[in-house]
Amino acid sequence: MSARAGLPWEAGSKIQERHRDRLAVVYVRQSTLVQVVRHGESTRLQYGLATRAEDLGWEPSRILVIDEDLGHSASGAVARPGFQRLVSEVGLDHVGIVLGIEMSRLARSGREWHQLLELCALSGTLLGDMDAVYDPAAHNDRLLLGLKGTISEAELYLIRQRMLGGRMAKAGRGELAVPLPAGFVRRPSGEVVLDPDEQVRSVIALIFSLFDRIGTVGGVLAHLADNRIQVGIRLRQGPDQGELEWRRPSRAMVQNMLRNPAYAGIYAYGRSAGDPRRRKPERPYSGRTRVEREQWQVFLPGIYPSYISAEQYEANMRRMDANRSRAQGMGAVRDGPALLAGLVRCGRCGRKMTVRYQRGPGGVLQPSYVCGMAASTWADDRCQQLSGPCVDEYVSALVLQAMAPAALEISLAAAEQEEQRRAETDRIWRQRLERAGYAADRARRQYQLAEPENRLVVRQLEKDWNEAMAERQRLGEDYDRHLAARPRALTAAERDRIRALAADLPAVWNAPTTTSADRKQLLRHLIEEVTVTVIGDTENVDVEVTWAGGHRTTGRVIRPVATLAQLSYLPRLRQRAEELLAAGATTAQIADALDAEGLRPPKRTPVFTKNGVHDLLSALGLQRSRNPSRRPELGEHEWWLRDLAEHLGMSKITLDAWVRRGWADGYLHPEARLIVVRADPAETERLRVLHETPRGARMRRPWQQNQEASTRSGTEGNPDDNDRTRLRQQSGFTLSRSKRRRNACQHRSASTGPASGREVHSHTGFGAVMGQVIDGEPDESALDDRECPLVAFPGAAGLQLRVRPVP
Repeated sequence: MSARAGLPWEAGSKIQERHRDRLAVVYVRQSTLVQVVRHGESTRLQYGLATRAEDLGWEPSRILVIDEDLGHSASGAVARPGFQRLVSEVGLDHVGIVLGIEMSRLARSGREWHQLLELCALSGTLLGDMDAVYDPAAHNDRLLLGLKGTISEAELYLIRQRMLGGRMAKAGRGELAVPLPAGFVRRPSGEVVLDPDEQVRSVIALIFSLFDRIGTVGGVLAHLADNRIQVGIRLRQGPDQGELEWRRPSRAMVQNMLRNPAYAGIYAYGRSAGDPRRRKPERPYSGRTRVEREQWQVFLPGIYPSYISAEQYEANMRRMDANRSRAQGMGAVRDGPALLAGLVRCGRCGRKMTVRYQRGPGGVLQPSYVCGMAASTWADDRCQQLSGPCVDEYVSALVLQAMAPAALEISLAAAEQEEQRRAETDRIWRQRLERAGYAADRARRQYQLAEPENRLVVRQLEKDWNEAMAERQRLGEDYDRHLAARPRALTAAERDRIRALAADLPAVWNAPTTTSADRKQLLRHLIEEVTVTVIGDTENVDVEVTWAGGHRTTGRVIRPVATLAQLSYLPRLRQRAEELLAAGATTAQIADALDAEGLRPPKRTPVFTKNGVHDLLSALGLQRSRNPSRRPELGEHEWWLRDLAEHLGMSKITLDAWVRRGWADGYLHPEARLIVVRADPAETERLRVLHETPRGARMRRPWQQNQEASTRSGTEGNPDDNDRTRLRQQSGFTLSRSKRRRNACQHRSASTGPASGREVHSHTGFGAVMGQVIDGEPDESALDDRECPLVAFPGAAGLQLRVRPVP
């Protein structure tokens, strides 16, 4: 009796017709693209599972192959579109069986594997591999599938550990190939050498030289952008792998170059670590974070050729760390006018003092140093604060005094440094011109070697040649403009100017061309820190300057304060002000005396002024005693302005304004330099009435108080008109031109009488105003109510006039 050997796919009662009514899914996956290219046999075996599905009874049209995950790992760290599609189809109850070359192809993560098992058990979907067909709803099969998933996950861990061990062993010898930064290339033998392109090496060297001189990434980037210098990058992948591409420098590029130890010849491994919380699903290599130097796994100096020394690399790291804006760091040099930013420390609590700016006169920024850590952290009072210029000027004077003996050496070093910087930039420009010339010559040779008959190729080569020559010409013009602005070498006149400036360092320090950043950079080279301590709440400040090397210099400066009570010499200032005031000195004489004795106002203005002395006397409660005998004698009916104002019970400022407007007669006394007002008893009474008259009363019209009386026909007169006329005559105010015209018309009407046939009127833009207007009493008996209707003006309350239209 012969029997055929049973195959693992012959699952007996597990595969039923309800399974064949649904889809048979063949899941195909390879972990990396390298495996897809190099391990083609595994891929063919997985695609061959479609034939096995046909053997199990599925129609070819009911077999679905999911291969979107070729090149995707099943570790669960990255998103797999094919697996997500598979889970969706299973959850929608569209799948009868899922086939894979082995269960590890489906998932190597316990979370994803058990999620798939649970969905298959709920929907009645089977799983199959090269060994057998499994039903996740059956207990024994579920136990076996769970074991397979656990083994697959453990296998992944073992694979990773073996790979990591081999990688670390190779990295420990400095033989593990890691991506090289710009300026390095790897030969086919694996040896790392400097980039053979001279311009690439020159740009890299220039970047490190600029950072050593400027000290900030922003300054280096600004210099590169001003001179339009680009960085050469070797492409790592793509059809042009290994080719040189010139890119515009960015801040991230400059920072990475300065932080990369490879430029110091150091082989380092483990400078970053993966953080799963920051990893993005669509970017498998994202989520990398920089680790501290002590946590690097491999650090081997002298493996690579170097651009800088290891000592310079360490100095650059310390400088970049100090440029960070932290509570205890100096921070980067910025353009603000506070010269000691990052250097000033509080003498009371020892913390770093921050800089605050406010706009002064003319919009000029005025710095101040504030110790506000306790206020911002514990809502406590500030330790101290002071104006910035007083400390900046004191420290600057010390620095200039310290540099005076080495002025000539400084000038020569500055000239040499400037020439070196110009030579480096000029060398890069000439290399760019050389490269452009080579590109144009190469395009020309390619054009000349082409067959003239092949016009399809010749036209493109001719276009490339023209573009290369245009680029060469444009670059040459840019270089000429660069030389015109910055010659390659210093001229004799420029050298003489540098030597002359070295003899007068304060002039160089205060020159408009010397920026605040330049001054700060020099101060940080010479000074480690400046400790300031305000004595109590007074204007005195103790300053201690710690120089580079440990030497200390102490001194005292005077700061501006807000009030007189904060001045330590307030008793002396009060005494001198009382003595000078008692001696009869004027405000100008008091100001000169106080300035000569070295006394200054609280706000630390340069000198006392007359207004400043006046404010000082008012704040101290001191008043000048009046001594009429010292004033010159006045004539009859003449008053000093202050005395007349007191006599009238009014403000002297108001009376002074009346004199200036001509409402009162006055003049400036030539000896006393005071205003004298001429006022006899009548004039004094007029000024009194004018002062007692309520504001705006002289502008009100009399007929507003008695409207009926002013509009009643046949009225002979109005007492209010007489009162207003008397008031205006006493006050001395003249009538306006329109009022004078009306009065003249009224006088002519009164002289001729109504019988003469002349009409009393005043022309306006719309007719003739008849009858009584302001003053006077023209006869209204000849006015007809029908011809001259009574019109009420809405613009003036109670104003009604008879108006006759003008033909």
